[in-house]
Amino acid sequence: MNKSQIREIYLQKRKALHGPEQLKMDDLLLIQFQQFSFEGIATVLSYWPMPHKAEPNTHLFNGYLRHMIPNLQLAYPVIKDETKMEAIRINEDTVYASNALGITEPKEGDRIELKDIDLVLVPLLVFDQEGYRVGFGKGYYDRFLAENSAHTILMGFSYFDPIPLISDTHEFDIPLHIGITPNRIYEF
Repeated sequence: MNKSQIREIYLQKRKALHGPEQLKMDDLLLIQFQQFSFEGIATVLSYWPMPHKAEPNTHLFNGYLRHMIPNLQLAYPVIKDETKMEAIRINEDTVYASNALGITEPKEGDRIELKDIDLVLVPLLVFDQEGYRVGFGKGYYDRFLAENSAHTILMGFSYFDPIPLISDTHEFDIPLHIGITPNRIYEF
C-alpha cells in the first residue's frame, strides 16, 4: 500500500480507539518506553499530542523523561512556514498556542539545532518493518531530519504493529531508529 492509502486506514483505526482503550494503549506504550536506556540523552525534541488525531499521549513520555534525566532539555516543534519546522526549547514558564493546523506549539523560546538534540520523538500513524513511517503528509519532520546528526535517535510510537512495507518511500524519507508499539520495541 502507498502512504495515502495507509494514512486513510490508520487514521480511521486510531480514531476508532475510545477513551479507556486508548488510555490502556498509552500505558502499554509507556511501559515499553521505560525499557529503553536513556544513557547519554540530555536534549529531547517531543511534540504535543493532537487529540483530534488520537495521537499517543506524549505527555506521559515527557513526564517519565523529566523524572529519569536530571536537567533534561525539552523542545517542541514550531512550524515556521509551509515547509520549515524548528525545535524550540521549553520550560515551566512556556506559553503555548495552537497554530493553523491545530498543533500546539510554544509561542516563544530558544531555537535548538538538530545536531544538539539526542532524541527525537517523531509523530506518525504507523511504521513499516524497515522503520519508515507514515505521518500526516506535510513532510515537516522529513525536511527537519534531513540534516540528521549521527548521534540523534529517532523514535516513534504506534498503537499498531508495523506493516510489512510502505510502497512509495522516497530517498528523502528518513527512517526511525526505534519504533515502539504497545507490545514491543523495534530497532531498525
